[in-house]
Amino acid sequence: MKQSLTRRAMLGALGTAVAATAGCQSPGTGSDSGSDTGEQPESADAVAQSDSVYTNVYQEVADAVVSIRVYAEDSRGGQGSGFLIDDEHIVTNEHVVAGGDEYYVRFADTGWRTASVVGADVYSDLAVLRIGATPDVTPLSFVETEPTVGTEVVAIGNPFGLSGSVSAGIVSGVDRTLQSANNFSIADAVQTDAPVNPGNSGGPLVTLEGDVVGVINSGGGDNVAFAISAPLTQRVVPSLIQTGDYDHPYMGVGLRSVSPRVAEANNLDPGSGVYITRVVSDGPAAGVLQGSDGETTISGTAIPTGGDVVRQMDDTPTPTRQALGSFLALETSPGETVDVLVERDGAQETVELTLGTRPEP
Repeated sequence: MKQSLTRRAMLGALGTAVAATAGCQSPGTGSDSGSDTGEQPESADAVAQSDSVYTNVYQEVADAVVSIRVYAEDSRGGQGSGFLIDDEHIVTNEHVVAGGDEYYVRFADTGWRTASVVGADVYSDLAVLRIGATPDVTPLSFVETEPTVGTEVVAIGNPFGLSGSVSAGIVSGVDRTLQSANNFSIADAVQTDAPVNPGNSGGPLVTLEGDVVGVINSGGGDNVAFAISAPLTQRVVPSLIQTGDYDHPYMGVGLRSVSPRVAEANNLDPGSGVYITRVVSDGPAAGVLQGSDGETTISGTAIPTGGDVVRQMDDTPTPTRQALGSFLALETSPGETVDVLVERDGAQETVELTLGTRPEP
């Protein structure tokens, strides 16, 4: 059963980032009772309260986190992290397993075990490994609701191959957009300031209750790292297990958020929404949405004009490209028809768009 991690327990934490291994002495505890200075020995309750919350969450989660080694015939390969989600499946990043021929995983208290890739998706940077038998380990669960900015989190994994490492921080932002293959993007990513380095990829970013906020995707400096969100992971992973791949919804347009210059050039008030720069000729939006058909120059910069501005999809406002991307990724599927409220030639109208499937990478 998961332990209840209270705010009082946090008083014992000695920093916002620690590295822990099983059996380490908890920060804030020690053998000196203070009797030489006349102080009374601490009670058992006081000692328990001084345990670090990071130690607690590490001990609760670490057994389900694995090291991953990947080998390829051309001598390339790599390493990363992953975590158990049921009695045989491990989630990691697609870029951790890409190009591999042999895969091995190691739990905290086991040797290396062979694994196989059952599915991978480059557009979400998620992959699933299967192992034949697991130790007596409790799989990790995902958060039920997306975290708020400021939520305390820890990253557990194997940076630089150093297994069993934990670093701590907060959720610095949500609904971020990450670069993916073929100029597509990964929507709804979680930003954190928890230190993340090579080897953390594919590991879990968890709350202090041990629930997974996201699958660590990238990091490496400036207190900025990212994770594939729990909601997107929960949409993609079941399909990877069942069919080996995942079909992403596709509009067939080029998009950019409305900047002040785009708003000025296109007489947009308010200056928000998602501007359509182009429409793929044989894509789902062809004949439905309009891309830019001209440009003007402002302060020496060419600004596109004439394209539709998407204000809302179904009942969801789309003030930014990130908001539109998250709606598509989390609320729609290929083949569905959505109502798109656009601003076109100074007026608003609603058009129906049937989504397609994103092309193969």
